[in-house]
Amino acid sequence: MRNNWRWVALFLCVCVPLLLSGCGKEEAKEAKAPFVKTQRAGNGATEQMAVYAGSVKARYETKMSFQVGGQILARNVEAGSRVRTGDVLMTIHPRDVQQQVNQGEAQVASARAQLDLAQANLSRYTQLYEEEAIPAAVLDQYQTNYDAAFAAYQSALAQAAQAHNSLGYTSLVAPADGVISSVSAEEGQVVSAGQAVLVLSRTDELEVEIDVPENHLRDVPVGRSVQVAFWALPEKAEGTVREVSPMADAVSRTYRVRISLPNPPQGMELGMTASVEAAEPGSVEGVALPMTAIYQTGDAPQVWVVRDHVVQLQTVQVTVRNDHEVIVRGVEPGALVVVAGVHKLREGQKVRTEDDDT
Repeated sequence: MRNNWRWVALFLCVCVPLLLSGCGKEEAKEAKAPFVKTQRAGNGATEQMAVYAGSVKARYETKMSFQVGGQILARNVEAGSRVRTGDVLMTIHPRDVQQQVNQGEAQVASARAQLDLAQANLSRYTQLYEEEAIPAAVLDQYQTNYDAAFAAYQSALAQAAQAHNSLGYTSLVAPADGVISSVSAEEGQVVSAGQAVLVLSRTDELEVEIDVPENHLRDVPVGRSVQVAFWALPEKAEGTVREVSPMADAVSRTYRVRISLPNPPQGMELGMTASVEAAEPGSVEGVALPMTAIYQTGDAPQVWVVRDHVVQLQTVQVTVRNDHEVIVRGVEPGALVVVAGVHKLREGQKVRTEDDDT
């Protein structure tokens, strides 16, 4: 038993130092420098862009209403329905309007009878006047009666024609191709003449609408060219500011701006979300970097600059450009700036860049 313990002790004395020396060699190996993504800082002036969120709207949105009142008999469309010129959108019950038509025709018949009587009397008394049986004053009276009857007949004809037109107004017809953007009346509802029952958005001319705060109105004067991007479409489009609202919204205190698109991208649809980039007046000295390049632990923003494969912090001035980019001033032209993983670095750390792998 003592011999066994003696062999175990000898084994430990020989192997443990060897194991410890092996671990020391592994720790002594130098760790490989981490790889960082960088971007070369440019020089010169950078145009500052203002970005506004918006949506695709129809340039012409028509509030449709009946020209006569009555009870809605049928509603043939829903919100989002596509319609063509001449399609019947809604109808109201024609019974009341039909009664107006009947009344108008009855008035025409009555006025016609009065006119025939006045004409017969005028003919009779004209003959008596020619025979010198009555004075001229009596003839003038019957002439006046005839003229009044003729005017009443013309008025009755006009009212009857208006009643017939009203009968045609019981059907609400689409004046152009478009999309029904909203419906505010249902079947069975009684509406009055001129009451809006739906909104038709014409699809023949679409544009983008954005809301701009008053301190940035100078960025979007009428006629300025802008870039329009769409979340659902890959390509951008050139736009022109067509209209700026003269008054701010009472709630948001922003101004509505409409942007026309002479050549809209394929697939642009009503209601799509858009992003409008407008160049601000003048330019900003600096370089555009991704937002991820900014390292900030205190009040002053900083960037990591790579010099001789070693990173160093450098304080900069930052102007926000949009949600993804910033304008950085204070970096010398040509400097290599780290643009990803900035919070994993430390001052004086050695790194590898894209240039090392080429």
